Amino acid sequence: METPLQVELHDVKSSDYVHELIESNLAKVEKRFGRATACRVVVQAPNAHHKSGEPFGVTIRMALPAKREIHVDKSSDERGADMTFAINDAFKRALRQLETEADQMQGRVKYHATGEA
Repeated sequence: METPLQVELHDVKSSDYVHELIESNLAKVEKRFGRATACRVVVQAPNAHHKSGEPFGVTIRMALPAKREIHVDKSSDERGADMTFAINDAFKRALRQLETEADQMQGRVKYHATGEA
């Protein structure tokens, strides 16, 4: 990457484990698609006034060449109450978006018939 990884933790205790988890997921993405120029990850803890079991919010913004961008901003389902799952799930979603973006850039997209005769 051209710029260093940016990690923001909101109401989450900063630890080596969290940073290593994010960095290892990013390394997997870079191994597969090494063209990312910047990446920002935000991890948001569930609000204190909600019942327990609320999911963590994870936002990933990844800049690509040619002013393209991948943006993942979705809380997971009830399994997202586990921070490790929420982070891994967000990176899986980012990887899927990158695969779609790569297919479009390489012209490997399906075109559906419009139904007109």
